[in-house]
Amino acid sequence: MSFKIVIQARTTSTRLPKKVLLPLANKTVLEVMLKRLEKFKENIIIATTNDGTQKEIVKICEKHNIKYYEGDTNNVLSRYYEACKKFNLKSDDIVIRCTSDCPFIDTNLIEQAIKLYKTSKADYVSLGAHSGFPRGLDSEVFSFLLLKNAFFNAKTDYEKEHVTPYLHTTIKNKLKIKYLINKNNDSKYRITLDEIDDYKAIVQLYEKLGNNENFSYEKLILTLKNNPYIFEINKHVEQKKS
Repeated sequence: MSFKIVIQARTTSTRLPKKVLLPLANKTVLEVMLKRLEKFKENIIIATTNDGTQKEIVKICEKHNIKYYEGDTNNVLSRYYEACKKFNLKSDDIVIRCTSDCPFIDTNLIEQAIKLYKTSKADYVSLGAHSGFPRGLDSEVFSFLLLKNAFFNAKTDYEKEHVTPYLHTTIKNKLKIKYLINKNNDSKYRITLDEIDDYKAIVQLYEKLGNNENFSYEKLILTLKNNPYIFEINKHVEQKKS
């Protein structure tokens, strides 16, 4: 049983176009995320678009020797399924879904989510809303077989755009669902990138972290607590439903 971290990435965000290409010190947001996930480099697939706007994302993938797949812009579910199929995932292989607007993603938390998936024999594990972690560390864990099931059975545009609603909502009563829960409640912090004020907060936080990707979750939270002004920059931003 192997795993792939599939990261959806595009430059056509409606709220903040080209947000994953915005600079953080001497890297782009996407490159900072890839650096944070360097431990899993061989397991990463970038699922980007095929509409002609993805060229800069493809360049980053090629520069850093990251696998990528170019697929449908709006049907992200099909993009995920086809990306996994391209790289020959088997039915019981694990898919970890992440989004490219989370530059501070945490490898240890991903490992904990995979462990929970395996030990609990869950069908679906989520680290996201209601987890007690800051928004921006989100990940979801499920099998390629379950992704295939969603691909062939999801009907609505919403299910196809957001990849996993078919799993955690439409057929939730048929699945064993588990959530990775933070022992503390750090959910007031927002470190995802949707709007310009998110970017301002992320720039400030990254600077306080020394413009360096090598930091623990504990250091991240301590930095946020010691610099409360960062929280104030984007606390008003509402999370887009997914």
